[in-house]
Amino acid sequence: MKIKLLVSLCLLCHCAVNAMTIDVRKNGAVSDGVTDNTKIIQKAIDDCSAGGGGTVLLTGGGKFMTGTLYLKSYVTLHVANGTTLLGSPDINDYARDTHKIMYKREKHMDRCFIYAENAESVGIEGLGTIDGNGHQKFFKSQRPMLIRFKDCNRITVKDITLVNPAAWTSAWLYCNDISVRGIRIVSRVNKNGDGLDFDGCTNVRVSDCSFDTSDDSICLQTSRKDKPCKDIVVTNCIFKSKWAGLRIGLLSMGEISSVTVSNCTFLDIDDSGLKIQQNEGGCMKNMVFSNLVMKNVPRPIFMTFCKQRACVDAPIDQLDSLQYMKNFVFSNFIVDNEELDKNCGIVISGIPGHDIENITIDNVNMHLAGGGSKADAKRVNIPEFDLNSMKHHWPEYSCLGGALPSYGFFLRHIDGIKIRNCEVYTKTGDERKPLVKIDVKNFVIN
Repeated sequence: MKIKLLVSLCLLCHCAVNAMTIDVRKNGAVSDGVTDNTKIIQKAIDDCSAGGGGTVLLTGGGKFMTGTLYLKSYVTLHVANGTTLLGSPDINDYARDTHKIMYKREKHMDRCFIYAENAESVGIEGLGTIDGNGHQKFFKSQRPMLIRFKDCNRITVKDITLVNPAAWTSAWLYCNDISVRGIRIVSRVNKNGDGLDFDGCTNVRVSDCSFDTSDDSICLQTSRKDKPCKDIVVTNCIFKSKWAGLRIGLLSMGEISSVTVSNCTFLDIDDSGLKIQQNEGGCMKNMVFSNLVMKNVPRPIFMTFCKQRACVDAPIDQLDSLQYMKNFVFSNFIVDNEELDKNCGIVISGIPGHDIENITIDNVNMHLAGGGSKADAKRVNIPEFDLNSMKHHWPEYSCLGGALPSYGFFLRHIDGIKIRNCEVYTKTGDERKPLVKIDVKNFVIN
């Protein structure tokens, strides 16, 4: 037994010793922020993968500039503290064979900085920075994403700071077993600066991250019917965004399910905290959102059912029939919107013939601005989120045509909703009702 144990320990030590580490400086990479290091760093990645895996190390401070890099199986890209991997300011340094963005009318974001496809066990880590250098003076008509993973398995991204993408910070397409923890994203220098976009991904864990984005901070979506987005956990994160904190849907051709979001703070969101939208023939179910604090977030919850083509690969002349949205729990929210305008706090709207089903809202405390007028209170014939209304728009709050007749809850086309232990306050007087419901069945309030 002792001999077997000794042999096992020796084998483990041998594997650890032979794990490859390549310091790109020793291969001639220069961290002056000007020299093109693409070939040197790519060769290090290729050699490391071919040698059985290991770490490609960027260290020593400074900025290593490159164009598109292809991350390979069993390779971890480590950017050390004080060191930056810098994107080239020249669009011609970004390859065209890095798949594509899955939204219609956005082909200008097809290219990307770091790309991996069909890779196994890959990682990006370190206390350093990956800087997309995506300033508008460099990228206007063509804007590369920072990172795109496609059909990869077992991905770890941790501790890294991701800044200044020219478009989205990251797109994850049809990947499995993803761990993102302790990262920081700042994406404000250009448009469409999404943070983490998971499309058709499974077994996803995001924790202890911070976001400051010019578009949605995290997206869960499905651009293929056969690739569900499910088994997702988001916890202990801080969100700041020029659009939504967490968007679920829009791209929604397949199933999105089994999502839990907990212990997060949302600050200074321009659009919505939780934006949940099913509109391309897929389905949504089984989601829990708990222990959330929101300050200066116009709509803590904005849910819509709709019928609209969002995916670049969706049929142009027809859309699949809508399926369902059901089984959502929202609990233990504190909302402080006293400094905002007279937005309604929670907006949930299906469409005629397609109710949103089985919602629980429990222990939500909202402090709102108030200020709604008698005219606001009397509003009727509020536009629906149907196909005719949505021909030229995503299903946004602005499509509702102005202030809603409720300051707290606007509920429409719902079958089964429980509201318990909720308090709504307004800073100033408001002529509207705290709750308005239209075509709501099986309604329970305590």
